[in-house]
Amino acid sequence: MGLFGFGKKKDNNTPAEVAPQPIQPQSSQPVDKPQEQPDEQTETKGGIFSRLWKGLTKTRNNIAGKVDDLVESTEVIDEDFYESLVDILIMSDMGVRTSDKVITELKKRVKEGKITSAKEAREILKTILKEIMFQPRDPLKWPMVMLIVGVNGVGKTTTIGKLAMRFKAARHSVVLAAADTFRAAAADQLEIWADRAGVPLVRHAEGADPAAVVFDGIKKAQAQEADLLIVDTAGRLHNKKNLMDELEKIYRVITKEYVGAEVRTYLVIDATTGQNGLQQAKTFAEVTKVSGIVLTKLDGTAKGGIAVAIRDELGLPVSYIGVGEGIEDLQAFDAASFVDAIF
Repeated sequence: MGLFGFGKKKDNNTPAEVAPQPIQPQSSQPVDKPQEQPDEQTETKGGIFSRLWKGLTKTRNNIAGKVDDLVESTEVIDEDFYESLVDILIMSDMGVRTSDKVITELKKRVKEGKITSAKEAREILKTILKEIMFQPRDPLKWPMVMLIVGVNGVGKTTTIGKLAMRFKAARHSVVLAAADTFRAAAADQLEIWADRAGVPLVRHAEGADPAAVVFDGIKKAQAQEADLLIVDTAGRLHNKKNLMDELEKIYRVITKEYVGAEVRTYLVIDATTGQNGLQQAKTFAEVTKVSGIVLTKLDGTAKGGIAVAIRDELGLPVSYIGVGEGIEDLQAFDAASFVDAIF
């Protein structure tokens, strides 16, 4: 289970990214900057945050802009202040449950700290959001299979293409498998991305057994000693039993034919769908074990609070976020940078 592909083999367990620790309440210490993930394409931290900041412009204008207006107009922190604040959070698609949780915790810390300044309360709000969103990152293990699930239209194919290019740029060998055999154009679209990334694609005819595609994808990955096999799956939710049966069959094939491979299932959600995206996450979590969320099209919505709701209500980590059309705009998620970019 060594690291295959380029150069000599490495240990199977690559070092986990050291995520910043949650900020302690009312702490004056600066937020740690996220350490780069050594197994993916890296670049300057300034460049990453700059694109994140730009990509979250609509969300920032909606949340931070309204919060700042509220802070500037608040002379006394009272119930009216909290009610206005919870309304802002709910309107950002953070959801009623998560918004109430945030405000309840904010009230507690303001009271305990004897805070009277709305500006200080704003900073405590940021801290609470970072703590909710904080998640340790598991080390990447090779070889790995990434199953990409999600309903049609959320950006699954684009996400797969960007992931392939991201890991290829980090000198990992990648194979794609077009196991969405129910949608005519799915394999064709994936082939375009495979050509663009310069990675092999395994595909069958339309209507073929998805598990058979995965089987051939595994054999291709093994033959090439590839690090990563990324599998596209059908985006159907109208019949959960069919979807569950299909995924279970794929899992059985991987378990039998790719012994020792790390398997992760990433659910792609379109951030612009808001609470509907949250419901999709709940449904998929009932059908299969979801390792993490890929939240796409965050640059196209003013309601980025959905990321907080997903983490809080479902306990699922947001692993990647899409903040633009470019390859580099698919970023590994970091809670501190996300909240800082919003505020």
